[in-house]
Amino acid sequence: MRGTIKNMENKTLLIPKEVQDLCDALRAKNFEAYLVGGCVRDLLLDRQPKDWDITTNAKPEEIQALFEETFYENTYGTVGVVTTSDDPRLKVVEITPYRIEGKYSDARRPDEVRFSDTLEDDLKRRDFTINAIAYETASRKIIDLHGGQEDIKRRLVNAVGDPNERFKEDALRTLRAVRISAELDFAIETKTASAIAQDAAQLAKISRERVRDEFLRILQSPAPMQALYVAQKLGILKYIIPELEAGIGCAQNQAHTFDVFEHLLRSLQHAADKNWSLEVRLAALLHDIGKPATRQWSDEKNDWTFHGHEVVGAKMAKKILADLRMPQETVGVVVALVRWHMFFSDPDTVTLSAVRRTIRNVGTEHIKDLLTLRMCDRIGTGRPKEQPFRLRKFMSMVDEALRDPISVSMLKIDGTRLMEMGERPGPRLGWILHALLEEVLDDPKKNTEEYLEKRAGELAGMEESQLKALGEAGKERRSEEEELEIQELRKKHYVS
Repeated sequence: MRGTIKNMENKTLLIPKEVQDLCDALRAKNFEAYLVGGCVRDLLLDRQPKDWDITTNAKPEEIQALFEETFYENTYGTVGVVTTSDDPRLKVVEITPYRIEGKYSDARRPDEVRFSDTLEDDLKRRDFTINAIAYETASRKIIDLHGGQEDIKRRLVNAVGDPNERFKEDALRTLRAVRISAELDFAIETKTASAIAQDAAQLAKISRERVRDEFLRILQSPAPMQALYVAQKLGILKYIIPELEAGIGCAQNQAHTFDVFEHLLRSLQHAADKNWSLEVRLAALLHDIGKPATRQWSDEKNDWTFHGHEVVGAKMAKKILADLRMPQETVGVVVALVRWHMFFSDPDTVTLSAVRRTIRNVGTEHIKDLLTLRMCDRIGTGRPKEQPFRLRKFMSMVDEALRDPISVSMLKIDGTRLMEMGERPGPRLGWILHALLEEVLDDPKKNTEEYLEKRAGELAGMEESQLKALGEAGKERRSEEEELEIQELRKKHYVS
């Protein structure tokens, strides 16, 4: 133990009123109350805590007796206290008694949990020093018995006590160390990293749901590439997505600078740098997962080929994501993005109908995800520009295919209504509708049933030659407006 250290650099830690009130209520009944864990660490790092945890010498039933709305549904003593806050991070604050944990026979959970009367017992059971710091809100005193503040200054993830013991207690801590390092941009302390490598096989005992949750937090961190690279070096990537390791040393064709493994990590990192969605990040990591299985040498091209890797990759991605117990909706989106990431985008030959087929393949709500995946793929290949002309042109055509076309269907009146008003079927119906459309294009406020019915009655009384001229003018106006819209879309994407 390294003793009690006062606030790091005399920081003033800002505590929400809801949390302060809970601590005050415990102390009012002569119980101790400390903030502990990640919330203290984040406060010292000037980060917004995602949740708040309090530890105390009160027992669960004593905690519940103090507060109006609580729940206690676990074997570890943690009581959830429901507050009146609208902030989801403060809606439930967890209060846990000081505890001592017994042996971990299954490397997942303690065989026995005993409540303790001392904060010291509670802190020494925690995973990493930076998570083993307590803060008393009343005295504004930090209790740091394991050098957590020093490791924050050194930007290190360092196990409390013997790292092998910590990882044998809960093997998920090996992956958690990597995740925390990615979220905070910390390094993993040497002895802690060595112990992760020694105990990596223990991760196989952990449920896929728990592994998935840590893995997703890695993907949503600022540095997923570095984290997965470290995970591979320490021997735990094989217990997350073993298929990724087949890409190590798997050289690609001349268009690529990196092997498959590094290409996938770089593609993922670009998605993180752009703060794109989880589905895009997963697709970026898995889009070429089928390449090692499909790689063949071509004497004709004097290069490697990967025919059908997107089809094989989609099947592999589905299996990988199902194994990680991902939600079916997420699986469906990612598999579709992997399957269709090789969409053809040559601006000289691609047609609007081909673009519409691509949109149908992934859905209108995910076509933009497919385009961002192509950008990740390009940067992951080592190319300097994420949006070359051909991709910008394709994006323009996607916008064109998705927009609502200018047509008489925009009107608040249709041919059925005109016939109800007495007009006979035939060319005159089309002329009236197109004449009305021209007026609405000039003044959108006229697009009301009342005005259009009145104006349609006036048009119906015109001679056929005059009505035909108005209708043809309306058709021409529609074509002009469509062309103007398309030109604006192309300007937006810097294509002609």
